[in-house]
Amino acid sequence: MSEALTLEEMAPALRALRLIVVECAHLPAPFVHLSPVDGARVELSLHYVDLSGDTFNVFEMWREALGMESGAVTFRVQSNGRTRVLRVTGPYGGAEVMLTAYATAPAAAVTTAGGAA
Repeated sequence: MSEALTLEEMAPALRALRLIVVECAHLPAPFVHLSPVDGARVELSLHYVDLSGDTFNVFEMWREALGMESGAVTFRVQSNGRTRVLRVTGPYGGAEVMLTAYATAPAAAVTTAGGAA
C-alpha cells in the first residue's frame, strides 16, 4: 500500500473542493471522497436523490455546473440490473473530479412464458 499523503500534498483536491463549495452551493450535497493516496482527485457521488425528479436529473445539474461534456458520460447497470449508474470524469479547479450517480432501476415488467401477461 502507498504511504498516505500530507494535507499539503492533497492541496489540488482540497482547492478544487473549496471551489466546488463556492460555485455549486445551490446544488444538493453529494457524498464527497478525497483519497489520501491521490491528492489531485475529488469524487462526488449522488445516491437516490429526490429533488426536481430523480438522481439522474440532479446528476445533470451537477455535470453542467462542473462544465463536463455530456458526451463523456458513461452509463452502466449493476446489482443484477437493480441499479443504474452514470459517471463522468473531468478537470475542475486544478484537480480531476469524478461525478457518479446511482439510481434504482425501474421494475421490469413481469410476463409469463411465451410473453402472455
